[in-house]
Amino acid sequence: MKLSQILTLPVQTAVQELFDISIEKVEFQITRKEFEGDITMVVFPLLKLIKGNPVEIGNKIGTYLVDNVKEVVRFNVVSGFLNIVVSDDFYVQFFNEILTDSNFGIKAVNPDDKAIMVEYSSPNTNKPLHLGHVRNNLLGYSVAEIIKASGKKVYKTQIINDRGIHICKSMLAWQKFGNGQTPESSNLKGDKLVGNFYVEFDKQYKSEVKELMAQGKTEDEAKKQAPIILEAQQMLLDWEAGKPEVIELWKTMNQWVYDGFNETYKNLGVDFDSYYYESNTYLLGKEVVQFGLEKGIFEKDPDGSVWIDLTPEGLDRKIVLRSDGTAVYMTQDIGTAIQRVKDYPDVGGMVYTVGNEQDYHFKVLFLILKKLGFEWAESLFHLSYGMVELPSGKMKSREGTVVDADDLMQEMTVTAEKITTELGKLEGFSKEEKEKLFKMIGLAALKYYILKVDPKK
Repeated sequence: MKLSQILTLPVQTAVQELFDISIEKVEFQITRKEFEGDITMVVFPLLKLIKGNPVEIGNKIGTYLVDNVKEVVRFNVVSGFLNIVVSDDFYVQFFNEILTDSNFGIKAVNPDDKAIMVEYSSPNTNKPLHLGHVRNNLLGYSVAEIIKASGKKVYKTQIINDRGIHICKSMLAWQKFGNGQTPESSNLKGDKLVGNFYVEFDKQYKSEVKELMAQGKTEDEAKKQAPIILEAQQMLLDWEAGKPEVIELWKTMNQWVYDGFNETYKNLGVDFDSYYYESNTYLLGKEVVQFGLEKGIFEKDPDGSVWIDLTPEGLDRKIVLRSDGTAVYMTQDIGTAIQRVKDYPDVGGMVYTVGNEQDYHFKVLFLILKKLGFEWAESLFHLSYGMVELPSGKMKSREGTVVDADDLMQEMTVTAEKITTELGKLEGFSKEEKEKLFKMIGLAALKYYILKVDPKK
């Protein structure tokens, strides 16, 4: 029951007994933060019925409430406002009731409503999760839970970027410098081990570029001709050709990363209902291009490339298929969105939790899907947020200049332990209870710190 509901009858009774006046309505509002109090009764409306000073009237009602209502422990009156302080016991009892009610705050799902799919995280498999991923995950997961609490069916998903030259860089570096290391032999989480080799590749690449430039090559020539980048490009071609040993290494190292990610997700307290992998989706959407051509939505240029003209909508011409027949990211995202609705037919809208550097991309994507005639395209939303940067600038995984998610959570737990221990309030706690408490406080502080900031900042 709301606090205002609990206090309405006692206030009505107080006015009746103190002033012999019957009132039907009591006006409450939130206490202004510069005053002490949990809820404020507005005295001014009573002046129409009671002659007197509003401060005196407020003091009489406040005294009555303290003497007769167990929830009220003290009060103060400012002009015509009676600021009421409620006992801690009231809140303890209230929160205990919530604790035992697994459905508290959750509206029953209407089976006739369309479901919402929320995408978040969507990392690359060449590095561990970092502070930027923490913000993404907490935003996406929180929005998903809010939508669920409103009575909607929600599917939490992500698309994992598990293919491309950046993945091959880690694989190649492991082949060259790894000496057969595994997460078990190195005592490292798999995502951290793979991320270390991504950094190692970058160091070797820069060294080779520097050496080639010393031999007279321009910087652009050196970057293109460095032996290690040529090897990585060949490995990508071998992957696309399905070369068995490359595919086997790719599967092995990706699994190391997935195992590491899952541990981080569990510690962060987020989960997913489905996973999509770019290695499975990068060819999706190509058949939609033909459909769009037939409907006159897309147009083919003389070189064979396919485009969509969005200039009437204030955007530009956007390529959806290269002249050599290969897809672009936009084509893949079109196909993935369609595939998700095929996989989950009750989906009627999607939320994409992606940084603001992709604002334009999603404007184009949503518009294309609408033009293709998909009804659910009217309910697409880009949960855009500002990227997380260090004082020194943007975080760069290849240079190792990132705030690691696992390290950050561990640091928060250690800080919580230090502060809590100094306060001396751990008497009677077992070692296991203390560890659970420190982790709970540390993660709660991290989540609050991240989520209190406007996403666009």
